[in-house]
Amino acid sequence: MTALEWIALVLLIAGCFFYLAGTIGLLRFGDVHSRLHALTKADNLGLLLVCTALAVLSANWRVAALLVLIWLLGLLAATVSAHLIARHARRGGD
Repeated sequence: MTALEWIALVLLIAGCFFYLAGTIGLLRFGDVHSRLHALTKADNLGLLLVCTALAVLSANWRVAALLVLIWLLGLLAATVSAHLIARHARRGGD
């Protein structure tokens, strides 16, 4: 294995760890706001680490730019959906 492959492997494992932490938070936390916090923070960081690992493995600027775009769209989707869910829960839809 090359050094870049080791770096990508470490990033992938760290990304999977944060996805797992977000999922555990979703299952373990009691209220909606705590669950949203766990999901949005941990999953966004996990997605960043996975996209970074894939960009390192690709060694292509075009692929890396597309992965950054995917990460930004993931951030946008997580932000909007968390806001909508929190607003619904605040109005008593919990």
